[in-house]
Amino acid sequence: MIKQLIECVPNISEGRDMNKINAIAAVVETVEGVKLLDVDPGKATNRTVITFVGEPAKVIDAAFLLIKKASELIDMSKQTGEHPRFGATDVCPLVPIANISMEDTAKYAHQLGARVGKELGISGYFYENAAKEEKRINLANCRSGEYEGLKDKFTKPEWAPDFGPTTYNDQVIKSGVTAISARDFLIAYNVNLNTTSTRRANAIAFDIREAGRVKREGNAATGKKVLDANGEPVRIPGKLKAVKGIGWFIDEYGIAQISYNLTNINITSMHVAFDETVKVATERGMRVTGSELIGLIPLQAMLDAGDFFLKKQERSLGISDVEKIKIAVKSLGLDDLKPFHPKERIIEYLLEENTEKLVDLTIADFAEETAGESMAPGGGSIAAYVGTLGVSLGTMVANLSAHKAGWDDKWEFFSEWAVKGQAYKNRLLFLVDEDTNAFNKIIDGFRMPKTNDSEKEARKQAIEEATKYATEIPFQVMETAYNSIEVMQAMIKDGMQSSLSDSAVGVLCARTAVIGAYFNVRINAKDIKDRVFAEDILARSKKIYDDTLAAEQEVIAYIDSKM
Repeated sequence: MIKQLIECVPNISEGRDMNKINAIAAVVETVEGVKLLDVDPGKATNRTVITFVGEPAKVIDAAFLLIKKASELIDMSKQTGEHPRFGATDVCPLVPIANISMEDTAKYAHQLGARVGKELGISGYFYENAAKEEKRINLANCRSGEYEGLKDKFTKPEWAPDFGPTTYNDQVIKSGVTAISARDFLIAYNVNLNTTSTRRANAIAFDIREAGRVKREGNAATGKKVLDANGEPVRIPGKLKAVKGIGWFIDEYGIAQISYNLTNINITSMHVAFDETVKVATERGMRVTGSELIGLIPLQAMLDAGDFFLKKQERSLGISDVEKIKIAVKSLGLDDLKPFHPKERIIEYLLEENTEKLVDLTIADFAEETAGESMAPGGGSIAAYVGTLGVSLGTMVANLSAHKAGWDDKWEFFSEWAVKGQAYKNRLLFLVDEDTNAFNKIIDGFRMPKTNDSEKEARKQAIEEATKYATEIPFQVMETAYNSIEVMQAMIKDGMQSSLSDSAVGVLCARTAVIGAYFNVRINAKDIKDRVFAEDILARSKKIYDDTLAAEQEVIAYIDSKM
């Protein structure tokens, strides 16, 4: 069964008392199957962003417990902070992560709200994709007046809570109200300025954010508001869509920041928001000194930022994810105020299983593991790794050529080949471990019980399927290694001629990977009972084998002619 995953990102109105923060976050981990990913407190804002992920029903249980604990430990009648807020758990958004629609995520938001209202007596509003009416889609509307305005808000029928008591009572006075939503992945992102002026920071925010600023007659700051035919203020839209923003002064850092919510990073990415802010700040006589990520970020957003700045520098994009992330961190100044640790801030890294992989071993340990008494890793994994080394050489030549003095007009050409090389490399690295995993599936099949006919049939079927898979994986190694030869061939023809031997060794490694994997296809295919499947994969493997040998001879002849 495909697992559904949602992320929950509650923001609590406490960012200074770590005992309270830790106690509130700790309840999340009492729910089995829910993983606490991040706890990010802010002293000046007096607000902490907590992030956790899991299957929907379990996440709802964890969110309920968190809201309950926050209401017990946070007294909103005594709370102050820079960030707009109206509740102990101010907001509690649910974000679809895997195999679940936004519509179904909104249903879980409604379940959570109903439970919070009924069992905890805490009132609140549904916003964004969980909103039950149009004016409540925007969180700013729901939170207008903040905590101090709740007494008046509860007297207005149009702002009656969506869940919980509808009267201003002792519970509201202590815990405030909570806004619950289903929304797309949101990046909370602050840009640092070399000023202490909140007004000037706000001016930049108004230039950038989608809502822009109110149009005024005469003086842009103090002039009379221009109204439309319905008596509503006319707005001058900002530069970027799907961006909310305000300016504030952070006493903890002694600077003004622009605090952005990037509500759809497919429309406006973090790096675009940063770059436009740099331009506007410069026009207004200020300088951006860096930025600050609040909470977590998807890996792709960091890689896209790395690519953006590499393109600005006219440098190859065909470098590792690790290097791209370094470029992104330094270009965005994400380490300006405090260290930025990718393993702690990128969602995919936090969700990685703590399983040992062959590709994570040192080359010495990999050799020792191979030389040991166990049957895996074997020839298939080694073939995949040799192929990885081969295309890595071709990619290296592409990157060197992209950076060669005097070839500035060719950097994009070589960058494209380096990107292709990285894709082949990553696929082959995956296959290093997957070949060993496939072999282990066969062993697991043979270990299945066979005490009766039903068990015998299940065991037989499991062994057959595992053997097919253990044949398909080395075939994929063959296919990937053979296709990767195109990178080396292109570099032999158009790359740095001083690196001809490097590209040639890459071809020889790819050829070894193909032949080694071919042997594994053949030895595994002989045990497959489904001979139609077996003969088909053997025929396709033979074609790749023959084409690889021909490509090798062509490359050797070319190299011989040049040396």
